[in-house]
Amino acid sequence: MEPTSRIIVALDFDNRRAADEVVDRLGEECRFYKVGMELLTAAGPDLIEHLIAKGKDVFLDLKLFEIPNSVAGAVRAAGALGVSMVTVHSMGGTGILAAAVAAARDFPHLRVLALTVVTSMTSSDLADIGITGSTSTEEQVLRLARLAEGAGCHGVIASPQEAGPLRAALGAGTLIVTPGVALPGEAPGEHARPGTPRAAVAAGASHVVVGRTVTRAADPAAAFRLVRASLEL
Repeated sequence: MEPTSRIIVALDFDNRRAADEVVDRLGEECRFYKVGMELLTAAGPDLIEHLIAKGKDVFLDLKLFEIPNSVAGAVRAAGALGVSMVTVHSMGGTGILAAAVAAARDFPHLRVLALTVVTSMTSSDLADIGITGSTSTEEQVLRLARLAEGAGCHGVIASPQEAGPLRAALGAGTLIVTPGVALPGEAPGEHARPGTPRAAVAAGASHVVVGRTVTRAADPAAAFRLVRASLEL
């Protein structure tokens, strides 16, 4: 996969004006954007339609975790908007994962990705929600990834630190999308299990999600080119 196609820029803003400014400044450099719950709530689906009309791919990161019928409805709505990826929370179990996959079948361009363990969580956080004993974060990620694979999901979301074990477990055809990446020397922010873009891809990630590294840079296009260059080494 060509390096630019691997990079998803996260539009983690609370207003459309800020998102539009970054998209405009990146211009033709970036092809793929992530829109999460905050920006979708603030700006509405018009933003997604605008991005797609500009020829961009959109990763709609909703982390759906509801009854299967509601999840299916949200996936169909995402497909009708034209997005390329939508996320479902694997902790919801086989029922919602399978419902999402079934709903996506009417939209050949749409890929359902299962969130495993969010990148801000550690083993102690898992213990807080009752996942105790000797279960490590990596073990929980792999367990949920296999559940998602069995339900027919097209890929998973996990931290860069699990990209290698996931690729070994899931094989070559599965999408592995890794948030929590930053260039060497940059602070990881809220991500407890970070990594660099190059390390994530080398380990097996199909895509990396880059946020502040690009969107808060003085020159977003130059920062994007640095991320891309790191994948070309």
